[in-house]
Amino acid sequence: MSQPETTPAPTRLNRLKLYYEKNERKVAVWSFVGGFLFDIVTLDRIDSWFTIGQQVVYIVVIGIALMQMFFQEGRPERDVAGMGSIKRAYFEYRNAIVHFILGSLLSLYTLFFFKSSSLFVSFGFMAILVALLVVNESELFKKLGLSFKFALLSICILSFSASVVPVFIGSIGMLVFLAAMLVGCIPLAVINRRIRIHAPERTQQARRQILLPFGCVLVLFLTLYLFRLIPPVPLSIQHIGVYHGVERQGDSFVLSHERPFWRFWDNGDQKFLAQPGDKVYAFFRIFSPARFADQVLMRWYWKDGGGKWRLQDSIPINIVGGRALGFRGYGMKANYQPGAWKLQVETTDEREIGRVYFDLETVPAAPRTFETEVE
Repeated sequence: MSQPETTPAPTRLNRLKLYYEKNERKVAVWSFVGGFLFDIVTLDRIDSWFTIGQQVVYIVVIGIALMQMFFQEGRPERDVAGMGSIKRAYFEYRNAIVHFILGSLLSLYTLFFFKSSSLFVSFGFMAILVALLVVNESELFKKLGLSFKFALLSICILSFSASVVPVFIGSIGMLVFLAAMLVGCIPLAVINRRIRIHAPERTQQARRQILLPFGCVLVLFLTLYLFRLIPPVPLSIQHIGVYHGVERQGDSFVLSHERPFWRFWDNGDQKFLAQPGDKVYAFFRIFSPARFADQVLMRWYWKDGGGKWRLQDSIPINIVGGRALGFRGYGMKANYQPGAWKLQVETTDEREIGRVYFDLETVPAAPRTFETEVE
């Protein structure tokens, strides 16, 4: 009597492949999120050669993968059975790889933007990233397929240019930003030219799936810059506070304040009690890359009775880069009035790097003891 045939139990690898085939979209999203978390852990200085090289490699890998998808579109699916193990794994998990690297790059630029501006602008970019995750899974944009992936790649390329070109030029501003956008156009121009030469029958497809998404993203970047919503990378504020005194001693700054210990969330005297003869000092520390030399503006605003911020003073300060702990600078104001104040550090093209709010109250002369901290 013959024994019935039994199907061998699937191996762990086969079970993993089966799960991936059934949940490819879900795996792609988690790969996107995984790339985001991976970059939070591994984030280095914006001018690090390793970080710059990593971005170049990531962008090239995504570009190659998307171009293979582009030329494969409309053709029969590749038979991966006869491929080598590495090549077969690449084609089977290519979508997840692309989403992981996109998540890593977008998280990198979101963190750079987050560090380079106030919370209002930074959370705007965080909202854009979350919107990309949601839109990527919506039924409407599923139909766009490759076009949306090329749009994400375009965001990465232009973000890379916007953050790296100022590092090499050593300054920021409108002309530098426009130069960065021009540099960002080069990879897409090269891709389009190669398609026109080697596959002219796909020229219309390239315009629809590659050039149109890139053009939309480029217009978006220029619009955001026009409304000063592009953070001033590579600059980033590391510390900003209000003090009763700032004194330079050798290579250090001694900051004097009378903040009570329980207001640990304040930077200096954000509740400023001004006795006769007091001056208001603002101290800041800004990260800027090596060989960087530019100017920032320290702007003092006072809120009038109508609730509007009125510019009271604007002080230009030259900064230079390279110091690991950031460039340190300070300003002082002797003429003031009671009320709500805001101090902003901005670039010369009026893009905000950081701000601090404080309430100023005039009080009669009385004995007091200052605490000090060293920067």
